[in-house]
Amino acid sequence: MSQEMAIYYDASKCTACRGCQAACKVWNELPSPIDFNAGEFKGTFQNPPDLNPDTRLIITFEERARENAYGVDWAFGRRSCMHCTDAACVNVCPSGSLYHDPDGTGLVIYDVDKCIGCQYCRSACPFDVPRHTGIGVAGGGIKINKCTGCIDRVRHGRAPACVSTCQPNALEWGPRDELIAKARKRVEVLHEKGFSDARVYGADECGGLHVINVLKYDLSMYQNLPEDAAPDGLTEALGYMKPLAALGAAGIVGGLGLSFLLGTGYKRDRMYYDEVDHDVIDVDTDEVIKHIDKEAGER
Repeated sequence: MSQEMAIYYDASKCTACRGCQAACKVWNELPSPIDFNAGEFKGTFQNPPDLNPDTRLIITFEERARENAYGVDWAFGRRSCMHCTDAACVNVCPSGSLYHDPDGTGLVIYDVDKCIGCQYCRSACPFDVPRHTGIGVAGGGIKINKCTGCIDRVRHGRAPACVSTCQPNALEWGPRDELIAKARKRVEVLHEKGFSDARVYGADECGGLHVINVLKYDLSMYQNLPEDAAPDGLTEALGYMKPLAALGAAGIVGGLGLSFLLGTGYKRDRMYYDEVDHDVIDVDTDEVIKHIDKEAGER
């Protein structure tokens, strides 16, 4: 597959049934530990409260009292990886764990075995998406866990799990350019219905996202969607430092190798142990380096 693809999310059609959340859990075999969901009601049905090491996708809930009418505006949003074209996480990943799908879909995927648990990706992400398993576990083992766009399904011609379960058709999967065109037409319809703040989010942000959002209300009603989403200066600087760090590491390894070849590097004396006299003897000079007095208990 060499065509850019995308997930289409229409917030105006979403009913917040959270079937997509459940499908994501089931397909990716992610647990639902009670400690993330327990606690007293805090005035929102958003559950869990945010992404966590075992949750790659949530539906967000925001409500706002209407100024000139009875009731509230209730906005549902989709919070997960945006699969950026200019992906800050990919730019800063020092181990090469994060990368764009080589088949050209635009999805940002990762090799968990290469993840070193530095968590640079979370610091760099303008949407605060990546989470990591193993934090606080003795012995390390910190590994990234985020949406992959169900790349295993996509490579077999199937839609991501979240899309396949969406009953109101708020989620779709298809060619990115076609979904952007569809989103713009949908926004025109919402404008005609009086939703003047409706907009498309994802066509241009971060070089273009591969999650195209139709938002019914203004951005303040949706979580972690910055107005001008783009990698910051620090992220770009870290991206430039990666090849320099690689060159530095290669220089160190090369220098060590050269020093050993020239005989100037660290060399351990060759020794053997004389079991009769209990002496440690230098192989090259036959000199006694150390005598071990076993009767005195010396080891």
